[in-house]
Amino acid sequence: MATITKQRTLNLLLASDLAESTEGETLPILEQFLFALCRENATPEEARAAYHNLKTQFFDWNEVRVSSVAEIEEALGGLSDGETRARRVLSVLQEVFELTFSFDLESVAKKGLKQAGKALSKYAAASDYVASWVVQRTMGGHAIPVDSAMLRCVKRMGLLEAATEDAEAARASLEHLVPKAKGAEFTDAVANLAARYCWEEDPQCGNCPLHRDCPVGQETASEVVGARMTRTKPR
Repeated sequence: MATITKQRTLNLLLASDLAESTEGETLPILEQFLFALCRENATPEEARAAYHNLKTQFFDWNEVRVSSVAEIEEALGGLSDGETRARRVLSVLQEVFELTFSFDLESVAKKGLKQAGKALSKYAAASDYVASWVVQRTMGGHAIPVDSAMLRCVKRMGLLEAATEDAEAARASLEHLVPKAKGAEFTDAVANLAARYCWEEDPQCGNCPLHRDCPVGQETASEVVGARMTRTKPR
């Protein structure tokens, strides 16, 4: 897809009702890290509910740290891969506590955006998505967190090549396309698109506000029209 066409698709996405903010207040770095563990491959609503449970069902982060995987998984409220997420929550809390004897990662911000991202990525519980999320949401850096839902949607819209599979490569391409000032808005909009219409199976292209400009939406519409035209007329 030509750059001018990609820009048109991006502008349509950001002008749609999908782009209304969904993520709430800025969090301290460690808390944003924990929120990102909930948010990766989950809808905004699911992530907010799971993070709220972590904040309210335990006395503090130390109580979370000394709790069992099963207790944390239960608090995450049915997120996919709940056990793995719970282990990642425990891992980062334990690692931060052993390094700082506290639950504070604010010193990472002093490293500058690029080095902060690298420092966050070194935590065993981190992923490119988590580090990018924290840099975008708390540090105000230009980073586009890419999970499987994001990758699916942007490839279907033609914003990335269909063969793109690597999250870091996808992020780098999207950061060239999406202006820094629109990064968080774009992330929210694609999350809403994935949750409401662009499902992995049986996408709801006909109801999607972008279907006339989305290659997959156009293809789906053509298939529907073709099926109607070849349907046998009743006698």
